[in-house]
Amino acid sequence: MQIMGVRILIVDDSALFRQGVCGVIKANLDWGVCGEAADGLEGIQKNRELVPHLIIMDLAMPRMNGIEAAIQILKEFPDVPILLLTLYISHQLVEDARNVGIRATLSKTAMHDLPDAIHAVLRGKDFNAAIPC
Repeated sequence: MQIMGVRILIVDDSALFRQGVCGVIKANLDWGVCGEAADGLEGIQKNRELVPHLIIMDLAMPRMNGIEAAIQILKEFPDVPILLLTLYISHQLVEDARNVGIRATLSKTAMHDLPDAIHAVLRGKDFNAAIPC
């Protein structure tokens, strides 16, 4: 049994992508995956059940996207940090995410930055990877 320090919920509609994120998280002995969800609605429910320390959430998902889910989660749990992942990042998306309380936005093409993003968010800092021109 693995003892988890930081409990992380992963919300993404791709099981394969969730598996990859789990691998990154498991590489850090202080982090653990406490649960997974396949869409925003399930993410809201899992957050209520599991009360994670951090949520890593995809933007584009069926039933409810990541920003809509974040709005609902942050109404009930205003202190939970959310790291938004997206394939298509833009300045406007980063601004929209920040305006609803999402602390970090990261492109799925920059997954090498995920550990740094997690560290930053857990320290209460914002993290936004470089946005292509």
